[in-house]
Amino acid sequence: VQLQASGGGLVQPGGSLRLSCARSGFVYDDYAMAWFRQAPGKGREFVAAISWSYFITHYSDSVKGRYAISRDNALNTVYLQMNGLKPEDTAVYYCAVGSMYYTRETATKETSYDYWGQGTLVTVSS
Repeated sequence: VQLQASGGGLVQPGGSLRLSCARSGFVYDDYAMAWFRQAPGKGREFVAAISWSYFITHYSDSVKGRYAISRDNALNTVYLQMNGLKPEDTAVYYCAVGSMYYTRETATKETSYDYWGQGTLVTVSS
């Protein structure tokens, strides 16, 4: 199983970026996908998640209204559209996949996810 994240880079405050994460070699029939991030000197935190069925989404309070998670099951890819970026959004962003039963509690928990991508760096700075 491999998760390949891309789309990070340097952007000015107020700008936008779109992250992508493509998975390959998967065996699950039903799985959730999520994004977490880790800022310099801090622990990894939940950003957004989306279920397989019905595309149910959850967001952290810090990104709600600015970020949008989506997925294309035919392409085995999850996206994170990030708008209104702030310097405090600077972090390495990781995508993750999990086969857990999807609820708000499980979706936001790091330990629910089985596989992780390598991370892509997002830097928000003028």
